[in-house]
Amino acid sequence: MPDELYFSINSTTMKIGFDAKRIVQNFTGLGNYGRYVIEILSRFCPDDQYLLFAPKQKKNERLKLLQTQKNVSFFFPSGIDRYIPAVWRSMGIRKDLRNNEINIYHGLSNELPFGIEYTNIKSVVTIHDLIFLRYPEFYKPIDRLIYRLKFRHACMIADKVIAISECTKHDIISYFSIPEEKIAVVYQGCHQQFRQLVSEAKKREIREKYGLPAQFLLSVGSIESRKNLLLAVKALKHLPEDIHLVAIGKATPYQTEIEAFALQSGLKSRLHIRNNLAFNDLPAIYQLASVFLYPSFFEGFGIPVIEALSCGVPVIAATGSCLEEAGGPDSVYVDPNDDQELAARVLEILSDTSLTNRMIEAGKAYVKRFDDERIACELMNIYQSIYS
Repeated sequence: MPDELYFSINSTTMKIGFDAKRIVQNFTGLGNYGRYVIEILSRFCPDDQYLLFAPKQKKNERLKLLQTQKNVSFFFPSGIDRYIPAVWRSMGIRKDLRNNEINIYHGLSNELPFGIEYTNIKSVVTIHDLIFLRYPEFYKPIDRLIYRLKFRHACMIADKVIAISECTKHDIISYFSIPEEKIAVVYQGCHQQFRQLVSEAKKREIREKYGLPAQFLLSVGSIESRKNLLLAVKALKHLPEDIHLVAIGKATPYQTEIEAFALQSGLKSRLHIRNNLAFNDLPAIYQLASVFLYPSFFEGFGIPVIEALSCGVPVIAATGSCLEEAGGPDSVYVDPNDDQELAARVLEILSDTSLTNRMIEAGKAYVKRFDDERIACELMNIYQSIYS
């Protein structure tokens, strides 16, 4: 790693607080991001203390690693604050941050407590995306209003704003008029398990466990309209009948639409949707897939693309957002409205072994830029820049 990525060592240990609502309560998405940030900081920057402030406790198997770290601790509200967790998280938390002598508070999921700018506590906020402004049709009006108020407020009062992609950075500047110099782009990596080769025995076990076909395309992500799974299903019409599609993700009403289309189009037997999968089983499923598809209309970044590349799977994603940042120059990008183009690119990859191998090797090389230590150092440099 280049020397400039390493952070300088402060003589004073910092106590960094984090909004841990998603860390504790969410099993995917923003929860994964928060857990990832704390895991890499505790590992590569062990001299500082990381306090996770969550409005309520919830059993979550994915917290086990964090709970074993000596420099990580959890804080939950007590007294009357236990009964008004939303109010505590938005305002009441300030007194607990002061009582715990927090130096920096990091809002990991697009928001900061109201009034934190009037304390002596420096603040950082991560903005994941502004999709609700770009594609308002995917959100309820009340949600759009709340998100706009919270996200804009956080960007304005934070000492530093972290965008998870250049695309998100440009949106923050465009929609909220935040100065460019206030924003830093820090990418997110993926869990270490996706970088490990899965044994053939484990793959056979997982194939049988989930009833996976012999050859399949894979899509991972919440099954909602913005993710555009319907494009991948439509592409099956133009592909040989022995090619199936496996979709993994949280179900929404959009899944019913997908299943109805597959039934009407005679594709039901080739579509395999699996909800609530065990997280530890995902690497094997990625490594069993022939091609990974991510035809989303818009993303803040696209972690499943990083997971697929890390597992050695060729990626086809959609144009129009930040997915080129996640997938790199050797992945393939298609119009999110063109199922025939998607099918043609799938056939091109499946019929050309040398192309497949080039994409796999180039993808593994590209995702090295999302190295855990590199990202931890970039985060620590930001903390130190506003604390010093």
